[in-house]
Amino acid sequence: MKLIETERAHMVSFSKRKKTLFQDANKFATQNGTDVGVMLFSPSGKPCSYGSTRIEEIIDKFLKVKQEDCKRDYAEGKSNGFEALKELHKELQALNEKEKKRILIHKIMHLGTEIPSNKHMEEQKLALKLQVEKINKEIQSVILTKHLKFDLNVAPEPEE
Repeated sequence: MKLIETERAHMVSFSKRKKTLFQDANKFATQNGTDVGVMLFSPSGKPCSYGSTRIEEIIDKFLKVKQEDCKRDYAEGKSNGFEALKELHKELQALNEKEKKRILIHKIMHLGTEIPSNKHMEEQKLALKLQVEKINKEIQSVILTKHLKFDLNVAPEPEE
C-alpha cells in the first residue's frame, strides 16, 4: 500500500473509503448493539464523523469513562504522573549530589585544572529529562481528558 499521489485520485479514494468505513461502523453497531463513533479529517481538513448515536454523546461517554479510569487509577496509586515526577526528582537530586562531590574532589586533587565533563552523568540526566517529558505528556493528556469537550457543530475561528 502506498500514498496516492494525485489530488483528484486522493479525494476520490478518500470519499469511497470514508463511505465504506462509515457503513462498516454502522454494521458493527447494529450487529453488536454498541455505540460506535468514527471521526476523521478529509485531505482538505474538513472534519467528518459517524455515530451510531450522536457523535458528541459518544465522545462525552468515552471521555467520562476515561476520566473515571484515571480517577480510579489515581486512587489505587496507579499511573500517577505526579508520584513518578517526585521519584525522578529524587533521582536527579542524587545525581546532582554525586556530581557536586566529583567536582569538589577534582578541585582538591587537581588544583587549577579544568574539570572534565562526565559523559555518563550527562547520559543519565538526558534519560531523566526524556522520562520527565514523557510523564508531562501523560499528565497533560489526563488534564485534557478531564476538561476537553467537543462540539463538532462549531467551527474554530481561523488563525490569522
